[in-house]
Amino acid sequence: MTPGAPVGVVGAGTMGVGVAQCFAEAGYPVVVVDPDPAALSGGPARLRAGVRMARLLRRRSSPSTGAGVGAAGGAGPGAGAGAMTPAPFSPSHSPSLEDRVTWSAKLPDLAPALFVVECAREKVPIKEEILRQLDQVCGPDTVFASCTSCIPITRLGSVTGRPDRVIGTHFMNPAPLKDAVEVIRAPRTSEWTVRRTVDLLAELGKRALVVRDAPGFVTNRVLMLTLNEAAAVLGEGTADAETVDRVFQDCFGHPMGPLRTADLIGLDTVVDSLEVLREFTGDERFRPCALLARHVAEGSVGRKSGRGFYQYPEQRQHPEHHLVSRGGASHG
Repeated sequence: MTPGAPVGVVGAGTMGVGVAQCFAEAGYPVVVVDPDPAALSGGPARLRAGVRMARLLRRRSSPSTGAGVGAAGGAGPGAGAGAMTPAPFSPSHSPSLEDRVTWSAKLPDLAPALFVVECAREKVPIKEEILRQLDQVCGPDTVFASCTSCIPITRLGSVTGRPDRVIGTHFMNPAPLKDAVEVIRAPRTSEWTVRRTVDLLAELGKRALVVRDAPGFVTNRVLMLTLNEAAAVLGEGTADAETVDRVFQDCFGHPMGPLRTADLIGLDTVVDSLEVLREFTGDERFRPCALLARHVAEGSVGRKSGRGFYQYPEQRQHPEHHLVSRGGASHG
């Protein structure tokens, strides 16, 4: 990648902004695109909050050394033009991090990018339309990395003229604080694309865990069933929310119980993911339980709305209703 060329991010919601922060911290200029004016206006504030949170939580440990070192390109089609090199960056210059991220409502502004991460809502038609448009806008060597939670990469790649350049990068939430990324390789994803993606993630200080393509991959094929069943147990009155979560924390050693995890992800995103899994597997176990569906219908979708399975009075923002950003709250 030509020095100074941007990384693209589609979606200015929770996950999109978190992914943008990861690249900016590693020294890359980033262009975040979202057609919704409210998403764009709120994006910089979310970025500043993410930067503050990351710095606060990292003070307990030594600074990361994984940012801005080396190149992520590999030998293969387009080698040389595909080598990704971040612009010079000093983590001590805090204003420069935010200055590295620009905001746009137009996908054509991603034309210079050779790596684009799609962080749209977990709806097949929305993601397919974005990838179709990106395929027309970006050059033939650009890699499209979808941050989908459940949709098979084969399906997404099929709407482009470059399925060999389409890969899954399932970042966890909050993206800047998670050390690993689930990377999904479809049958037609090239070895060059995999190497390029894995090397780029290493520059961000992230370990790539490469898995084969399947609905929900590893993470959400297992997690979404757990979240749905935890909500069902709560709805049936077997235990209250705190007790359900405590069982997982105290008995299994999980840092966070399933109901708080669902609130963090966003209950709307959980329902979207369950519906995608039900569609692509045909398994009725993925049908959202009654309590989960009711919470979403009432707008009580977790932390981002101030209320889900728990109350979050400190949260003032409302659920994001714009199509691109709302899907950004991919799970942790």
